[in-house]
Amino acid sequence: MLSVEELETRLIDLSFAEDIGDGDHTTLCCIPEDAMGKSRLLIKEDGVLAGVEVAKKVFARFDPEMQVEVLMGDGAVVKKGDVAMIVTGRVRSLLQTERLMLNIMQRMSGIATMTHKYVERLEGTKTRVLDTRKTTPGMRMLEKQAVKIGGGVNHRIGLFDMILLKDNHVDFSGGIANAINRCHEYLKEKGLDLKIEIEVRNFDELKQVMDCGGVDRIMLDNFTVENTRKAVEMIAGRYETESSGGITFDTLRDYAECGVDYISVGALTHSVKGLDMSFKAC
Repeated sequence: MLSVEELETRLIDLSFAEDIGDGDHTTLCCIPEDAMGKSRLLIKEDGVLAGVEVAKKVFARFDPEMQVEVLMGDGAVVKKGDVAMIVTGRVRSLLQTERLMLNIMQRMSGIATMTHKYVERLEGTKTRVLDTRKTTPGMRMLEKQAVKIGGGVNHRIGLFDMILLKDNHVDFSGGIANAINRCHEYLKEKGLDLKIEIEVRNFDELKQVMDCGGVDRIMLDNFTVENTRKAVEMIAGRYETESSGGITFDTLRDYAECGVDYISVGALTHSVKGLDMSFKAC
């Protein structure tokens, strides 16, 4: 399995390949090869900054001689008008790395900003906000980094680091007990030690899980606030609890006050707005 660093390098290389192709002809035609310059990353909207460390890798991958002066790091609360970094190097390098760096930082900062708002909304409760696998293909590692920078928790990175028995798994397995039992047989056979979570859609399924046991966390899918409170009382600390499905920013706190351990929010990554910023000559 590839490491985070290897995945980031592959993403950066692929992104340069799709953007530059056989050459940035606009830059090459009007900028002398030996021209040197300096650009600043200007923040144009209040939020939480994320992607600084990845941006440094973008610059270094394209041109190791580029010099980056970081003024505001990952997790910094930024305001319109702030300058987050100053980059010095060949003008050609500044121009050819600009868009990829901005695409990554705007996306990651938007996710961190959104996550931070959700975390603030949960302040005073024990509930933590989780991300999901509803991420941009190829950018999952970066987007999940941004969730953590914003104060959230990564649910799972992919299909390989946790067992999550969802409705389709249960239905195709022929029921909850079958799904859980087959899960344990598989883990034993493969010598794997993975946490097990199962999704339930109603109280009947919840009772079946409670009777069967053998899981670490129960996901309450599309439960109302009232039913979530009842379900948490039924589980009574025996398993971790997670609420998911149809939960908005406005209803987030209502679910948290039911006592759930986690609330998963796909909107942190699948429909977030990027944080506005620009990379200007200085």
